[in-house]
Amino acid sequence: MPQKIAVISDIHSNRFALEAVLKNISDRGIQTIVNLGDSLFGPIDPLGTAKLLMENENMIHIMGNCDQLLLERENASPTYQFVKPRIHREVEDWLRSFRKKCSIDNILFCHGTPHSNEQYMLEEVGEKGARYKEADQLTEETALLSESYVVCGHSHVFRSVYLPNGKMIVNAGSVGLPAYYDECPYPHVMESGSPYAVYLIATEIGERLWGFEHVMLPYDWKRASAAARANGREDYAYAIETGRAMLI
Repeated sequence: MPQKIAVISDIHSNRFALEAVLKNISDRGIQTIVNLGDSLFGPIDPLGTAKLLMENENMIHIMGNCDQLLLERENASPTYQFVKPRIHREVEDWLRSFRKKCSIDNILFCHGTPHSNEQYMLEEVGEKGARYKEADQLTEETALLSESYVVCGHSHVFRSVYLPNGKMIVNAGSVGLPAYYDECPYPHVMESGSPYAVYLIATEIGERLWGFEHVMLPYDWKRASAAARANGREDYAYAIETGRAMLI
């Protein structure tokens, strides 16, 4: 049987989406799961999400920028203010155990880029908003990597790009938050355009050769949206229901 790896990312406390994804992974008989991070940072069910993830002892976890944020003593973010009081010492210790990145059989897994969990791999943001990087730029940025494949998250938009140097960059998409608006470093939106929960399956085709499948799953997003709305976050509620960002 060929080796398979399920890749999940950017759950953002959406336990309902995570439950659907983990069930689908289990139904497919996939044993290896890599979580690319930003798991609990959201106004839905951070503790319930943590419980589901921590129960899977074999899951590999990568540190996302929002995971890192939750380890700070103080932060003015309203999402931080919601999540931080709800997580206990055991959860914080678990977050501290996350890796910066990891490599499995010619695939490099990271949250943002191999060098930063705060930067986008496939996109860049300027005064006019977000845009996709050109192939030449991506080729230069991946030139020194020994792996042929980079699997990332962070932007919440699933996409695969094959480069002239033979490398492939794959964004796993978002399990629980399909769109968002951000003001840093400039105002911009990221949108998948669908409320489906998204994850990635990597399948070993041959020696150091992999195929990739983006999986889109329906789930009870109205329930997840209602939970976000009940906790005062209409922006999350709108994004979860529509796959589009609500401009604030």
